[in-house]
Amino acid sequence: MARLPSLPEQADLADVFRRFPLGVKSLCEYTDDLLRGPSPFTVGEREFIAAYVSGINACNYCHGAHSIIAELHGIDGDLLENVLNDPAGAGVEPKMLPVLDYVRKLTEAPARLTDADAQRVFDAGWSEEALYHAISVCAIFNFMNRIVEGCGVESNPAIRDTQKERHSAMRDEPRPYTLFARTIGAFD
Repeated sequence: MARLPSLPEQADLADVFRRFPLGVKSLCEYTDDLLRGPSPFTVGEREFIAAYVSGINACNYCHGAHSIIAELHGIDGDLLENVLNDPAGAGVEPKMLPVLDYVRKLTEAPARLTDADAQRVFDAGWSEEALYHAISVCAIFNFMNRIVEGCGVESNPAIRDTQKERHSAMRDEPRPYTLFARTIGAFD
């Protein structure tokens, strides 16, 4: 149930963006830059990080949507189902484990991050640019998870089917988040 009276009973993110368009264009453009622009991570890996952070936050709407997108970009669906409980046991590529550890700690206890946490990412072969990208994806999804949860946006099978259909159609779109916001009328 939507927490804001002006939103429909079964509000989704499109309803929130249409009702409260302030900053939506910038937010979607930044999300496109992070998730589709140049990066040491593949699109699938970035969407995987987004889904993982959303799962840590128990944001079912974003976790479901970004799991769908990550899978469309080559991430194994079983991995996405099992990663929250035990990343190493779920079969996460060893090089990604310190990245996931870093974003988990950044999500759950950011003040406890240390240089050693970053060094484990570097020791796995990632650059400073890669770590910054992981931090940025983590940050935008902590932000989005709070908007979604704060507004009472929930997922259900029909919403997931719609998300899968939309993201399948936009799989190769270079700016899918901006296109989505424009399509729903959040801005011109």
